[in-house]
Amino acid sequence: MAQRCLLLPGPGRTLVGALVPLLHRNASRKTGTCVLGKIRSDVTLSGNNTVLASVFAAYRCFASQPPKGFEKYFPGGKNSKKAEDSKGTSGELKDAKQNDKQQSGGGNSNSGGGNRKSGKGSGKKEDSTWWSRLQKGEIPWDDKEFRFYFMASAGFWAGITYYFFFRNSGREITWKDFVNNYLSKDVVDRLEVVNKRFVRVIFTPGKTPVNGQYVWFNIGSVDTFERNLETVQQELGIEAENRIPVVYAAESDGSFMLSMLPTVLIIGFLLYTLRRGPAGGRPGRGMGGLFSVGETTAKVLKDEIDVKFKDVAGCEEAKLEIMEFVNFLKNPKQYQDLGAKIPKGAILTGPPGTGKTLLAKATAGEANVPFITVNGSEFLEMFVGVGPARVRDLFVLARKNAPCILFIDEIDAVGRKRGRGNFGGQSEQENTLNQLLVEMDGFNTTTNVVVLAGTNRPDILDPALMRPGRFDRQIFIGPPDIKGRASIFKVHLRPLKLDSSIDKEGLARKLAALSPGFSGADIANVCNEAALIAARHLSDAINQNHFEQAIERVIGGLEKKTQVLQPEEKKTVAYHEAGHAVAGWFLEHADPLLKVSIIPRGKGLGYAQYLPKEQYLYTKEQLLDRMCMTLGGRVSEQIFFGRITTGAQDDLKKVTQSAYAQGRRMLG
Repeated sequence: MAQRCLLLPGPGRTLVGALVPLLHRNASRKTGTCVLGKIRSDVTLSGNNTVLASVFAAYRCFASQPPKGFEKYFPGGKNSKKAEDSKGTSGELKDAKQNDKQQSGGGNSNSGGGNRKSGKGSGKKEDSTWWSRLQKGEIPWDDKEFRFYFMASAGFWAGITYYFFFRNSGREITWKDFVNNYLSKDVVDRLEVVNKRFVRVIFTPGKTPVNGQYVWFNIGSVDTFERNLETVQQELGIEAENRIPVVYAAESDGSFMLSMLPTVLIIGFLLYTLRRGPAGGRPGRGMGGLFSVGETTAKVLKDEIDVKFKDVAGCEEAKLEIMEFVNFLKNPKQYQDLGAKIPKGAILTGPPGTGKTLLAKATAGEANVPFITVNGSEFLEMFVGVGPARVRDLFVLARKNAPCILFIDEIDAVGRKRGRGNFGGQSEQENTLNQLLVEMDGFNTTTNVVVLAGTNRPDILDPALMRPGRFDRQIFIGPPDIKGRASIFKVHLRPLKLDSSIDKEGLARKLAALSPGFSGADIANVCNEAALIAARHLSDAINQNHFEQAIERVIGGLEKKTQVLQPEEKKTVAYHEAGHAVAGWFLEHADPLLKVSIIPRGKGLGYAQYLPKEQYLYTKEQLLDRMCMTLGGRVSEQIFFGRITTGAQDDLKKVTQSAYAQGRRMLG
């Protein structure tokens, strides 16, 4: 083996010579040390630092184990390996004994925290993949899959490098050079016709050129080459028995490999995908790889849930209603002893941004159980049968993680009413809904799995989905009132850095009065906008003025200070906004005016902010006063200018909508 290493060609010896200093840069003269990731190898070198020792050192750096049968040539080979194995085995036995003691002593407490432990373990496993470790700057050489890919890619690039940089490609000559410089001087031993494309000149022993390169020349066709060679030899007077022999050879060159490269890559990708199939799939969750299209895309959250009921505000009634589900999951025996059945699920309805998803997540956080979340649109794909397969896989996952909470957000995407046609995607949606109905109705009440769903369009859901036995309860979460908005503001004001002179309780009540009709998402947006405005102004803390600007930004839109109006237009807008203010001042049931401005915001050229009352019933007089105040700007333009501009079109639209609503609700 040493003789083979010493007989390497020139480029190979150059590559080994360049590799040795890198491997032993920090090594002493007699001991070489190479560190790669977690693999550390010490190789004893001879005094002359032979190529064989260098190759062994390189191999030890790029392999976790020595070749089979050569362990005795590597320091710390078999014996150290056995010692490490024995140490690891004894350590594992000790850990196993300690775990057995803890389990036997822990009893029910260990079973109660089982899901939480498995959640942490699964999270660590995901973070310890070779790809994530490689992104962190660590070289995961102890991973078998990484070593396979590394060695395969290293071999591929080594072949490419050798072919383009280290391969002896010879020197090309012409037919005339061959005849004048080589054939006429009697230094040619034979000619090799390679692949019927070019001729390689083989020199007589002892008459090889100084540079050692072989020479070659292209030929058009074999017949033409043979005729020309015979003619030249006759002209040179070479006798028939001394003429140059011609040998035909077939060799595989790099062009063939390059032409096959796309095919090899495609086949490799397919094999990789199929290899990742059964092995890459989750246990008991289908084939994986190409066969994973039917697996659910649901996310299982265990220890990541840090939302509690104290973080949910503005929907106290809905919170009390859903707190019972927490008690069901914590103390199911309390209800089963009385003959009661655990509710199978509840559907949360209400406008967008009112906290349906947040309330479901807080339920899982309080119950300290896994929270499985999935979107309704994720069931429907372009392949037929994927939706029902994902529904089945979703409920299998829920049963394995019981007790747990399964939350289907935007269930209207898959739970629409049936019977509106049976073509294309509509048929697939109905099949998915049918599978969902079967899975929910077939649930065993002792599995302790609660199904929650959220939607803001309950009117389009299928009646079979809404019946008791599937979704036993329908919880409506509406926009919060002034008290609810104040409590939501308190929640969102906690992480903000407020001015020391601000009272949080008073600020929350004032902001709640300034934001009628706001949902929880709107209030969170207001607090975030206030922080952004304070940062934009380079303030050390957030003050009340920042919150007022944020509310105006959310209600009216962005200020357009750069939009220049003509003086006549400014006067028209000022009289228009003043008409709203004066009309509201003299009307009995009009909302009090808070602020009026002619700075353009959003689509409008002016802006007026009111403080409407918190009420749910309106009389005819109140509605008429509101309509009069809305038309005050239009009347002001008619009185003072004798004309009406297009700036009042939004007012006309609001009045028309109010009039039609009164006709429908009051006149029947």
